Amino acid sequence: MQRETATSVFEALASGIRLDVYRLLVKKGMEGMVAGEIASTLEIPPTNLSFHLKALTQAGLLKVEQEGRYQRYRANIPLMLDLIAYLTDECCADQPGQCADLRAASICSESVLPPISSEPAKS
Repeated sequence: MQRETATSVFEALASGIRLDVYRLLVKKGMEGMVAGEIASTLEIPPTNLSFHLKALTQAGLLKVEQEGRYQRYRANIPLMLDLIAYLTDECCADQPGQCADLRAASICSESVLPPISSEPAKS
């Protein structure tokens, strides 16, 4: 992941509403939700929501698919995992053994964390 991409993702998530939308769509997984469902679930006026959906989509955090007259939004989970890897790929790079203790304290599933190695992950 490039630094510019990471910055764009963080800027998009800097809004509480956008963060709520993204977390809701992560929870829904591949099913996603149409805009009206998102608005009613989060109690956000549809006109306000469209602004936030556009920002998340432009940042690459959401994928949108037309379904008749509706648009279904899904979280771009691979991008989220790439961001996690970008943030952590050089964790304890000089002493990779230290990462084991830090990982044990994390609530993240081991399957989404980058491997522990003495070499930095490729970006």
